[in-house]
Amino acid sequence: MSTLVRLLLIYALIMSIISMIITLYDKIAATKNPEGRIRERTLLILSALGGSVAMYLAMQCIRHKTQHKKFMIGIPAIIVLQFALVCVLIKFGIIK
Repeated sequence: MSTLVRLLLIYALIMSIISMIITLYDKIAATKNPEGRIRERTLLILSALGGSVAMYLAMQCIRHKTQHKKFMIGIPAIIVLQFALVCVLIKFGIIK
């Protein structure tokens, strides 16, 4: 496994952990501290930066934001785009 692939996997793992923690925090804040909520834009940015799969799974598990089309359509769309990007990078030999 190349160094680039290892770095990308570590990055994805870190972003996934951060995304899950932020999603859980926002779920708790929704009931206990509404002023301390995380902006929807921030959640979507974290998703786009690599935490999309983990965030989507966390949202489904804790039933958070599942009624919001922005998240239930947006995050799967981000996942598809990220998958397509990985496929392109593999096709052009950027990652092996």
